[in-house]
Amino acid sequence: ACRSAVPLRHPLRGLLMREKIAAEIPHLRRFARGLARDRAIADDLVQDCIERALAREHLYDPSRSLRSWLFTILRNVFLNDVRSRRVRADAAQEYASLAAPFAAVEPQHHSVHIQQILRAMDALPTEHREVLLLVAVEGFSYQEAARVVGVPAGTIMSRLARAREQLRAIAVEGPRSQIRRVK
Repeated sequence: ACRSAVPLRHPLRGLLMREKIAAEIPHLRRFARGLARDRAIADDLVQDCIERALAREHLYDPSRSLRSWLFTILRNVFLNDVRSRRVRADAAQEYASLAAPFAAVEPQHHSVHIQQILRAMDALPTEHREVLLLVAVEGFSYQEAARVVGVPAGTIMSRLARAREQLRAIAVEGPRSQIRRVK
């Protein structure tokens, strides 16, 4: 009899992997919402990420953090989505779709502060925002964030410092006005 070249997987390994991936969904959703700034787009990103992870679970290296692996997949899905949007739409339509608010305004007092922070984060360039989300929100080390983003750890530290400085400037000065004084 002829044996298949594809190794058989143990059924418990797939089940354990699915449970571990399911435990990461809240983290993936938070990161996706921070990147996409739109709840529906973020949910689609997470779904695509999970589908890809399950289809390629044989590529997962157990010596690596599962969360880092999933965040790398999610980031790549996001970047691919942004690239495909640019091909299909002009720059103004792209900006409008990515600039939509990702959370409804709540009537509580703390909601105002949260909305100010979110607006300030929206003003950051994507590469600064993603590093801030990975390190400050998700608790990734510089090395883990560097693996997710695909840059050296020093670049992560530099981007994080610039992102924090920009947030401080916005908090102190407020958003910069686009109106220039003419003499």
